[in-house]
Amino acid sequence: MTAETISLSLYLSAPEIILAIGALLLLMIGVFSGERSGPLVSALAMIVIAISGLWLIAVPGDGLAYGGVYLADGFARFMKVLALIGSLVALFMSMGHARENQLDKFEFPVLLVLCTLGIMLMISANDLIALYLGLELQSLAIYVIAAINRNSLKSTEAGLKYFVLGALSSGMLLYGMSLVYGFTGHTHFAEVAQALTVEGARSLGLVFGLVFILAGIAFKISAVPFHMWTPDVYEGAPTPVTAFLASAPKVAAMAMMTRIVITAFQPVLTDWQQVIVFISIASMLLGSFAAIGQKNIKRLMAYSSIGHMGYALVGLAAGNQTGVTGVMLYMAIYMVMTLGSFAIIMSMRRKDGTVVENVSDLAGLSTTNPFMAVVLTALMFSLAGIPPLAGFFAKYFVFVAAIEAKLYALAVIGVLASVVGAYYYLRVIKLMWFDEATGDFARVSGSLCLVFGLSGLFVAAYVLIGGPIGGAAELAAATLF
Repeated sequence: MTAETISLSLYLSAPEIILAIGALLLLMIGVFSGERSGPLVSALAMIVIAISGLWLIAVPGDGLAYGGVYLADGFARFMKVLALIGSLVALFMSMGHARENQLDKFEFPVLLVLCTLGIMLMISANDLIALYLGLELQSLAIYVIAAINRNSLKSTEAGLKYFVLGALSSGMLLYGMSLVYGFTGHTHFAEVAQALTVEGARSLGLVFGLVFILAGIAFKISAVPFHMWTPDVYEGAPTPVTAFLASAPKVAAMAMMTRIVITAFQPVLTDWQQVIVFISIASMLLGSFAAIGQKNIKRLMAYSSIGHMGYALVGLAAGNQTGVTGVMLYMAIYMVMTLGSFAIIMSMRRKDGTVVENVSDLAGLSTTNPFMAVVLTALMFSLAGIPPLAGFFAKYFVFVAAIEAKLYALAVIGVLASVVGAYYYLRVIKLMWFDEATGDFARVSGSLCLVFGLSGLFVAAYVLIGGPIGGAAELAAATLF
C-alpha cells in the first residue's frame, strides 16, 4: 500500500478511528480517575459517539479501503447512522439508572463504545474475514455487558447463555466461511460473486457454506430457529443493556446479512432466498404465537423482536432494490419503536424504588400517568402495524417488495401473523385504559421522558416526515445494485 492509499483508507474509516481512539482514551481516564469516574466516562463516551456520527454525515466518503476489505458507500452510511443513534440513545438512557443496574462502572461505556466500533466494522465489511473480526469485537463486548450486574443471578445467567450460544453461532459462521473460501478460492465479496457467475461454480459444498453463514448471522438477529437466547437474555440483562441489544446490534446484523447475500451471493439467489423465506416465516409465526402467554414485559418484547426480524426478512427475501429499501426503513422504524418501549419499561418503578416488569403492572396507567399511557399506546399500535403510524409503513414496504418478487405466500403469511401478533399489543393497551390501577409509578426521569416522548412523536408523525427518510433509504439501497 502506498502513502496515498493509506491516507485514503484512514479518511474513509475516520468514524471508526474516532471510536477506537476514543475508547482507548476513555479507558485511560477511567483507570486513572478511579471507580467514581463512571458518569464522567459515560458523558464523554456519548460525545465520542456523537462526533463519529457527525463526521459520517458531514464528511461523506465513498470507496474501498485497506486493500478492498472495507467499503464505504451510501448503504453503509445509512445503517451506521442508525446504529450510532441506537448506541447513543441506549447510553443516554442508562445514565439515569446506572447505580440501580450496577452500570455506574467506567468499564460499561468503554465496552459500549468498543461494541459500537465492532458494529461499524461489520456494516462496512467487504470481506468474510473483516466481517468476522467486526462481529467478534461486537460480540465479546456484549458478552461482558450482558452479565455486568454480578450481584444478579439472572444477569450472570443471561451473559453465560449469550456467550455459549454466541460461541456456537461464531463457529457455524466460521465453518461456513471456510467452505465458501474452499469452493470459490476467495474471501472478498465481489470476487466470491464473480466466481459464482462461472458456469458450474455452484456446488453442494458451497450451498452448505452459504447455509452455515446465514445460520450464524440469523443468531445475531435472533431469527428462528436461532432465537433461543433472546427471551432469557432480554429478561436477565439490565434493562439499559437490553435496550441496546434490541437496537444497534440488530441493525448491524441485518445490514451484514443484506450486504452478504446481495453483494456476494446474488448469483445464487434461488438458494439463499429459500433459506431466508423459511427463517422469515418461522420467525413471524413464533414471534406472534409465543408472545401471547408472556407475563414479563421484557420477555414479551423479546418475542416481539423475533417477530419483527421475521417481517424485516420478508423484504430481504425479495432480493430486489425495493426489498432492500424496505429492510432499511423497517430497521429504522423498528429501532425507534423499541427504544421508546424500553424507555417506558425502565420507567416501571414503584415509589419505594422497586422495579416491576410484569405486563399486569401497567394496569390503570392511563389514570396514574396519562402521558406515558398515550405514548405506550401509540408505540404498541405502531408495533402491531396499525395505520397511519410508522409501524404500518414499515410492514407495507416489505410486503410490497415480496409481492413484486412474486412471493405471494410469504406476504399472506406475514399479514396473517401481524393479525395474530396484534392481540398481545392490544392486551397491553386494554390493561392501561380499562383495568383498575394496582399502584403508582415513581416520577419518571427527564432523560427517559425525552426518549419515549420523541419516539412517540416519531411514530405518530411518520406520515408527515417519512418522505425524506424513505428517499434517503432508496438512494442508499441503490448503491448495492
